[in-house]
Amino acid sequence: MSGENDLIKLYSGRILALAAEIPHTDRLETPDATVKKRSPLCGSTVTVDIALADGRISAFGQDVKACALGQAAASIVGGNVIGASRSDIETARDSLKIMLKQDGPTPPSPFEGLEVLRPAREYKNRHASIMLALEATLEAFDQAEQAHCA
Repeated sequence: MSGENDLIKLYSGRILALAAEIPHTDRLETPDATVKKRSPLCGSTVTVDIALADGRISAFGQDVKACALGQAAASIVGGNVIGASRSDIETARDSLKIMLKQDGPTPPSPFEGLEVLRPAREYKNRHASIMLALEATLEAFDQAEQAHCA
């Protein structure tokens, strides 16, 4: 019975609500970069389009095909990514990884909503899906910066 209670805690109403309301699901017509990331373990995918202006994300689009946890993470990222710098994205990614693997602190603002995923730390097979949105966004940011410098 405790396993069932753990799953109920993992798939909380808040996580399910976030998964159902993912923002920025329209792809960008002319992105500065597009990156698709896939979790080999579960097959979840996230495709991210970004546009940059003055070193910050000015437009964002995403296509999310993931479990509820990956969808919730993408929802939080999508809701907070406009205006973020590369450093903001990298800090959020690194903090989320530490939160999941070592029960570290909540990722800083504006990504503190990722705290809702803390119960997933016990489910290592879900970590890759949870990380996809931030990893794809960071890679897209790097590609967009390289394109701007070229």
